[in-house]
Amino acid sequence: LADFFTRIKGLPLFLFIPCLCSGQAAPPLLRFSSFLDPSKTVYLRWDHDEREMITFELQVHTSGWVAFGFSPHGELPGSDIVIGGVFPNGSIYFSVS
Repeated sequence: LADFFTRIKGLPLFLFIPCLCSGQAAPPLLRFSSFLDPSKTVYLRWDHDEREMITFELQVHTSGWVAFGFSPHGELPGSDIVIGGVFPNGSIYFSVS
């Protein structure tokens, strides 16, 4: 899995978050998946198409927000991060940095 992430630097990032989107069609068929933690609370699914567009689905047991990042060196400085969540009033936020 780590080898896969080292090859995607510079590619567009699309994050599919079904828990944040209502009225969406069925999730896309994603061929690859992995739990990212020993307690199996963070589940990542992904796939790519012939144009090398990568689609991600991140399923997380959380208290209202999630962050997902890519780094060429496994560290926070210089990484690309996506943050999304739901405010207490039900409105959704999504940010890329």
